[in-house]
Amino acid sequence: MPYLRAFSSLGCPELPLGEVVALAARHGIDAVELRSLAGTVDLPAYFTQKFGTPEGLRAQRPAVRVVALDTSFKVIGSTPAARDALLQFVPWAEAIGAERIRVFDGGNTGDAAEIAEGAATMDWWRALRAERGWRADLMVETHDSLFTAARINAFVSRAPGTGILWDTHHTWRRGGEDPVATWRAIKPGVVHVHVKDSVSRPSARHDHTYVLPGDGDFPMAPLRSVLRAEYGGFVSLEWEKLWHPYLPPLGAALTAAAERGWW
Repeated sequence: MPYLRAFSSLGCPELPLGEVVALAARHGIDAVELRSLAGTVDLPAYFTQKFGTPEGLRAQRPAVRVVALDTSFKVIGSTPAARDALLQFVPWAEAIGAERIRVFDGGNTGDAAEIAEGAATMDWWRALRAERGWRADLMVETHDSLFTAARINAFVSRAPGTGILWDTHHTWRRGGEDPVATWRAIKPGVVHVHVKDSVSRPSARHDHTYVLPGDGDFPMAPLRSVLRAEYGGFVSLEWEKLWHPYLPPLGAALTAAAERGWW
């Protein structure tokens, strides 16, 4: 089956949940992943303020599918305090029907010691998840140290069964890899995909600048073709407006992507 489309609320960080859902509906988007709501990335605090309890959220579950709640947790370098903060997301993910909770890889080198540390964190999570009977599971984003296919596969080999959120832009721009080649190497473990576009012009935070889908250098056309043929999960536009205020509104990016057949 062809893949489904989603976006991250990172692209509309000021909107509350209802307006994020309405934006997805207007643009015919299949699902959303939640990173920021009403100006905060502390989603448990937002949900508590708005719904009171997970049961209150469950009773008002949004019409658009929520595929994931996104956290700042890193599996490499996790601390007891960070683990406690991660666990705050779990009852809300269960209540809203999210199958995944996004965490980062963390680390720097992707060497054997870092990979072993990340795998140990995944062991901790799996044991606790089985004990508590949770439906939601973690997915690890290829963000900090796992930005090549070789590093990603080394981690999955050490932590088998780990769901990978493949940030296609990171492995392409930072890792220097062709996205289709990366996909061929890592696809058994991929459960979610992030896409975005950029040009090789420095911005305030990076050596590149994010641009509207289709205005940049990211080779989306060949990747789109192979994902449509071989992948049935979610491809999510990660429009990073919270971190890069120079970006146009998320609605403009969704319109451009649709009009250009970018994804």
